[in-house]
Amino acid sequence: MKRIALFLMTNLAVVVVLGIVASLLGVNRYLTANGLNLGALLGFAFIMGFGGAIISLLISKPVAKWSAGVQVIEAPRNGDEAWLVETVRGFAEKAGIGMPEVGIFEGDPNAFATGAFKNSALVAVSTGLLRNMTREEVQAVIGHEVAHIANGDMVTMTLIQGVMNTFVVFLSRVIGYAVDSFLSRNNEQRSGPGIGYYVTTIVLDIVLGFLAAIIVAWFSRQREFRADAGSAQLMGQRQPMINALARLGGLHPAELPKSMQAMGIAGGIGQLFSTHPPIEERIAALQAAQKNG
Repeated sequence: MKRIALFLMTNLAVVVVLGIVASLLGVNRYLTANGLNLGALLGFAFIMGFGGAIISLLISKPVAKWSAGVQVIEAPRNGDEAWLVETVRGFAEKAGIGMPEVGIFEGDPNAFATGAFKNSALVAVSTGLLRNMTREEVQAVIGHEVAHIANGDMVTMTLIQGVMNTFVVFLSRVIGYAVDSFLSRNNEQRSGPGIGYYVTTIVLDIVLGFLAAIIVAWFSRQREFRADAGSAQLMGQRQPMINALARLGGLHPAELPKSMQAMGIAGGIGQLFSTHPPIEERIAALQAAQKNG
């Protein structure tokens, strides 16, 4: 319930803020008496597309803590927590980034990294991961998440999402206006957009949104291969990451909130929409690099 309420409140806040910004700048006035103002529409699409993505990035860490129930380790209470913190610290130093916050959340085997900036990120692992993996395998998973941070994947995926959002908003309204103009070409009394514009825009927002999600997911899968390689580099060997992936393949990965799925260690089911490649492909990529190097 908390996750659903948080999702609704976050989205409402984003819509309100972007609506206010668009009104203040006047970029929401792209439909004029003379037709469609493409410059104003592009500005509106840019603010809506990148604004939503950037706001989501900036609030990603507090949202992650709340929605996943992450308990940040302020002062280690036992040997396992102390080991976890020192493992993250060692990898962060090797990767040349600031020390991330370290947290634990209840659930099946999974882990994620999030945060807007490399030097103030969050690395969280589940209790199921700690219980079901050897320490070397957990190290490999932590290395994978630290590699995500060092590679700037949170920012990269935000920029890609922003570009996709901008295209969706822009194209849906341009095509919606064209369809509406065609349907009402014989209506001389027309004084504004008709039903054709609104229906077409809504439908295209959904259809193009799905296509954009496929493109974003493809980019995310490529970053996963890179993070796997980054973990192997941080550990000095690839076998621990191979072992960790093989073990994850036999476990039921925790379901992460959608805002964190792209940074989690375990992927989804649908190939086109999955933010992670199949575990078999990831293992094969590491094994091939092991043979070649």
